[in-house]
Amino acid sequence: MIPRSLFKLLTIVLFVVSTIGPATAAPPVYHPVKAKQFVPRQGIGNTLNKLKQNEEVRVAYLGGSITAASGWRVKTTKWLQEAFPQAKIHEIHAAIGGTGSNLGAFRLDHDVLQHQPDLVFVEFAVNDGGRQPESIWESMEGIVRQIWTANPQTDICFVYTFRVNNEKELRKGECPRSSSAMELLADHYGIPSINVGLKIVELEQQGKLKFTSKTPLEEEIVLFSKDGVHPLDQGHEIYTEVIADAIKQMQPTSQPVNHASKLKVPFVKGHWSDAKMDPLNASMLTGNWKALPADNVLAKRFGGRMGQIWEADEPGSRLTFRFRGSQAALYDLLGPDGGQLLITVDGKQRPKLTPRFDSYCTYHRIATLELAQNLDPDKVHTVTVEIHPEQPDRSPVAFRLKNPDQELKAPKFQGTKIRVGKIMLRGTLVP
Repeated sequence: MIPRSLFKLLTIVLFVVSTIGPATAAPPVYHPVKAKQFVPRQGIGNTLNKLKQNEEVRVAYLGGSITAASGWRVKTTKWLQEAFPQAKIHEIHAAIGGTGSNLGAFRLDHDVLQHQPDLVFVEFAVNDGGRQPESIWESMEGIVRQIWTANPQTDICFVYTFRVNNEKELRKGECPRSSSAMELLADHYGIPSINVGLKIVELEQQGKLKFTSKTPLEEEIVLFSKDGVHPLDQGHEIYTEVIADAIKQMQPTSQPVNHASKLKVPFVKGHWSDAKMDPLNASMLTGNWKALPADNVLAKRFGGRMGQIWEADEPGSRLTFRFRGSQAALYDLLGPDGGQLLITVDGKQRPKLTPRFDSYCTYHRIATLELAQNLDPDKVHTVTVEIHPEQPDRSPVAFRLKNPDQELKAPKFQGTKIRVGKIMLRGTLVP
């Protein structure tokens, strides 16, 4: 039998625990989610209220190449301008081809938040397609929490685009894995979502659309794309119509809301809300590193995203930095003249060289180089990348060339150049 005094104490403890509630939600469990063209949840009431009041509204489009194209992003902005002609609408182009939410979480502040958006469309379902749900949750939740920490009045809307092979799940009425993972996160935070990919599959099932075709189609049938991923103009038009219809449906139901209350309980423990970028400085560099001038071709193309770009090609040239935190990467360029690196973290050198060249490198493009993950966040770590004297194997790009034997000998494909813009950190640089 429990003594009366002890019983009272246990009663008080249980009451206090019940009123405080859990510090974090139970770890989420992934499962496929039913595909719906539009799920309003909390809507975009803050944005719609400003539009109806004819105020200035900034709309950001954060995504990959599908959003970077002059397609649904441009068309959606134009539709908003026509639907709310008295409002002043500004478009924030924050899309980079070939990138997912794992880079999006790090570049969010520079590409989106500094422009003080009222609404952020987030489109990463296709480029996150090869990632595990747990990894998607970490980076996507980092994006959500960074946006609402900066301004809890900013609305967010997830957009799920289409690529060939997504039709397998969508025909069964299910979202593909990446968008299912994002839907579970959207449920937790009350974020509206628009599945434009579902409309593409519905039209294909009705015989009104072909995903791709090597032969001409009848005039009434829409050719969605050439590659099964990037829509042609009619495909982008369909995307825009679905998004416009969703916004119309949200108008009578969305109310202005302070999203800060949604930040109380995280969805996953390891969310990347602390992801950021830091510029390089000369003290980190040894060898023949040089800051590309503003009139350099690559600086003109990529400086707006990457800031100051540093370049080196001399074997033995190094970039060394110290940081306290759990994760580090480089925001760099891949290209036809790219070299390869020796990477050392806390005195341990990777057994394999890391090339800054791949099968797409007939041109230069933004990329990320993962350096370290899952480190002790309370310790100081030292990272060094060093240019190797041998250039990487160029043969992976051969299938893209008309005459690879000759073209791969050209100066374009020669070199050991490394070009870095910023250091991506979950942590803090240490002198």
